[in-house]
Amino acid sequence: MSDISVNEIADAINNMSFDHPEWPMKKVRSAFIDYFVKTRGHKFWPSSPCVPHDDPTLLFANAGMNQYKPLFLGTADPNLEISTLRRACNTQKCIRAGGKHNDLDDVGKDVYHHTFFEMLGNWSFGDYFKEEAIEWAWSCLIDVYGLDPSRLYATYFGGNSQTPADTEARDLWLKYLPPNRVLPFDAKDNFWEMGATGPCGPCVEIHYDRIGGRDAGELVNADLPDVIEIWNNVFIQYNREADGSLRKLPAQHVDTGMGFERLTSILQGKDSNYDTDIFTPIFEAIRLLTGARPYAGKVGADDSDYVDMAYRVVADHVRTLTFAITDGAVPSNDGRGYVLRRVLRRAVRYGRQNLGAKLGFFSKLVPTLVEHMGEAFPEIVRKKEFVIQVIKEEEESFSRTLDKGLSKFSEMAENAEGGKFKGEDAHFLYTSMGFPMDLTELMCEEKNLKLDVEGFERKMAEEKELSAAARKAKMSGGSGKEMVLEAEQTASLISRDVETTKDEEKYVWEKNLATTVKACFIGRNETEDKTGFKDTISKSDGAAGLILQATNFYAEQGGQIYDTGFIKSPTGTLRVDNVQVYGGYVLHVGSVISGTFTCGSSATCEVDYERRRPVASNHTMTHVLNFALRDVLIGKEGETEGPSIDQKGSLVDDEKLRFDFSWGKPVGQDALAAIEGVCNAQITSSLSVNTYIAPLNDAKQISTLRAVFGEKYPDPVRVVSVCDTPIQDILKKPKDEIWKDYSIEFCGGTHLTNTKEAGAMVILSEEGIAKGIRRITAVSQDKAKEARNQARSFAERVKEVEALSGGELESETKKLKAELDGLQISCVAKADIAVVIDGMIKRVKEYRQKLIAAKVKGAEEACAAEVSKAKASGVSKCVVRYDFGVDGKTAQKILKAVAKDVAVMIITADVAGGKYGAFAAAPKTSDVDCKKWVEDTFKDIGGKGGGKKLNATRMIEGVDTIDKALEEARK
Repeated sequence: MSDISVNEIADAINNMSFDHPEWPMKKVRSAFIDYFVKTRGHKFWPSSPCVPHDDPTLLFANAGMNQYKPLFLGTADPNLEISTLRRACNTQKCIRAGGKHNDLDDVGKDVYHHTFFEMLGNWSFGDYFKEEAIEWAWSCLIDVYGLDPSRLYATYFGGNSQTPADTEARDLWLKYLPPNRVLPFDAKDNFWEMGATGPCGPCVEIHYDRIGGRDAGELVNADLPDVIEIWNNVFIQYNREADGSLRKLPAQHVDTGMGFERLTSILQGKDSNYDTDIFTPIFEAIRLLTGARPYAGKVGADDSDYVDMAYRVVADHVRTLTFAITDGAVPSNDGRGYVLRRVLRRAVRYGRQNLGAKLGFFSKLVPTLVEHMGEAFPEIVRKKEFVIQVIKEEEESFSRTLDKGLSKFSEMAENAEGGKFKGEDAHFLYTSMGFPMDLTELMCEEKNLKLDVEGFERKMAEEKELSAAARKAKMSGGSGKEMVLEAEQTASLISRDVETTKDEEKYVWEKNLATTVKACFIGRNETEDKTGFKDTISKSDGAAGLILQATNFYAEQGGQIYDTGFIKSPTGTLRVDNVQVYGGYVLHVGSVISGTFTCGSSATCEVDYERRRPVASNHTMTHVLNFALRDVLIGKEGETEGPSIDQKGSLVDDEKLRFDFSWGKPVGQDALAAIEGVCNAQITSSLSVNTYIAPLNDAKQISTLRAVFGEKYPDPVRVVSVCDTPIQDILKKPKDEIWKDYSIEFCGGTHLTNTKEAGAMVILSEEGIAKGIRRITAVSQDKAKEARNQARSFAERVKEVEALSGGELESETKKLKAELDGLQISCVAKADIAVVIDGMIKRVKEYRQKLIAAKVKGAEEACAAEVSKAKASGVSKCVVRYDFGVDGKTAQKILKAVAKDVAVMIITADVAGGKYGAFAAAPKTSDVDCKKWVEDTFKDIGGKGGGKKLNATRMIEGVDTIDKALEEARK
């Protein structure tokens, strides 16, 4: 491997004479966007992050339509701009490396699979459908890109027992292609589903024959590089339910996906995606870094040394990791983090083993990728240093175990019987060596071994089921019913002219709200029409929900927990246990505890404001904490250079606040003390907490504004500031340096009116939860006061114990040490107290050492006296009773000093511990068998022990037989 620097790599690549194709990748991308925006009236809608922060059902964005899922399901927030879309197009960042759509195992083995790729897409949301989608796909490929029509094949869904064939799509394609190039296929190829549940429908695919001049119909969907799928039109008509059934969506949609990398290879006249200008600069960087031979495009048996496979794996995987880490994911031991760890370790293993790369090569590829793709995706430019840091640390961590793991695998493979690699061996490599299962499986393939994965997969399935059950239990209140609104529910409400819920009153305090019941809900699939809506609900319905004309309940969102309370009508009472919002409809879930509710009747919302009060306090202090972190860890100069702090998640409830943020190392105690100090200084400063609804673009101009990456904000947007200056005045001079002293954020949550209402803020803990992600948990108001009082009281106890000495100090210090770990107090105060207790523990150790030394001296003197008597009497052994506890090391030290001329047995008790021991030793010249001596002594007493001729021991529970032991030993 060359020791070439990153800058030298960049210079070398810039000076190389690459081919300059007629269709460079930038032109391929822009031509698609221009066609649909300028010619077909679509709105350009930027790619969403490839890490879907607001969709727990997906590990990664695996298709262009993922961010539009709320539109397909009818649950889009009507306040967001996305809800107004009718037609859209973009190039979407996608990752297929886990879950239902997973290409990880195929990457490297062929020349057209990727874990990261771009999906060129155009969408219709209840606007145009099959006819326009097929016509425009044909026009784009033929008229814009100039593809040869004779090389194109179309496929359609041929139907099955559950769903009829899509003959409409077939007939539309016959307008452009002859029957022998319009082919039916089954659901595997032509019925698209985003996941195990969710929007889905039949699709038509367009395949391209790279060779041409032949009938390639039999080669379509044969997984061959010469006939490949380039375009997929999904006609989203259904929703896949949890029970596997299909339900028609209230509106029909079109989802188009065209493989950017595949199309680019066709337009550049290459047989492989990896031979295009998308990959050639990355390959050159790999060559320069590793010193490997140039990439030759070999596959299968031709690639006998796996060098070309390694090139493809490393180049693909650095793209995946760079974009995923940029968009908010990091390698870890679960979920998408575990997938990224697998991807990284697979790349590092191929680089090290097949390309001859040395430690640290992989992170050095990031600058080349950023230079190459940063214009199209500027976010990777901004996050370059963070990505390099995360990959470098993870690479180093894996490299420390890689060589050892490879050696262990080889040993296990040699011992494999019947061509099978044991599942327990794979599990050991995973838990002890950090080898992902698929990496072990790949190495097994290379040695013609079959890996037994059944046990591993069973455990993963069990965990997934537990997670799904927990989510369902949360949403159903433990009832087991689906208390959620999806497309058919929101469509049913719209068809009955039920308007979305007015919820502006959620920001009003201490005031009940008069409203009207608009819909009664008992759960999806719980009524004959499956929508779950009834005219009347009562106690007999179990878990139930209400949709109201207006509400003052806060629906769970933005990390803040929902409100609870009661909804009362003249005829009944509903206890509200959960509040969620779907497409603007606020669903109040709970139980009817008396009477009935009927659609159209009047009702009164009674929020539990006592419960909301600490929630609001914790939410306001989350904003203050976000400000304090930046202020202490980075300073007022900002984040234009060096590390940054981005919010990675939060949880606010009535017990605590939890804040996750990006930071590459533990926050030290001094920094935590300073952060806690900043937060409490803002409380004692009695700063106003202001809110204002501002135009989104105006609010974005505030220089110190904090927004959550990947979050979609409405226009206008609600701004929350912790500052005495009204937000309207801040907007008049948004770039003023003074705003660096205050927290200003976009937020839709409930807050205090003044920081003094928080009373105090205490940081309970700071910990790492993933690579580069830290978590702070804190409390405010009464919980903070309680934590302070506990800390103060405990510190006083520590001071009292500190004044003790000897045995009293020892016993009390043990109690304090055990109690400290479980205390819910400031982690700063806890660390300070721990230092004091550590000092006390040191004193205890010194005391014990002196005590032991005194006991050893006393025991040696007692033994010496008995040994003298034995020698004077001419006997070969003696027995001594001297209590110094039952520590074996102490006993051996004493025996070494005294058992020089005669054999000695010391019997010593730990009276407080309720046990005693016997320790015997003899000089080498002695004919005494200590093991037999001990066995004979305790044959009727019992106990446990062992030893050899010259040294033996026995431990006995209880001390009531000690006199008998002495008597037997002396016989």
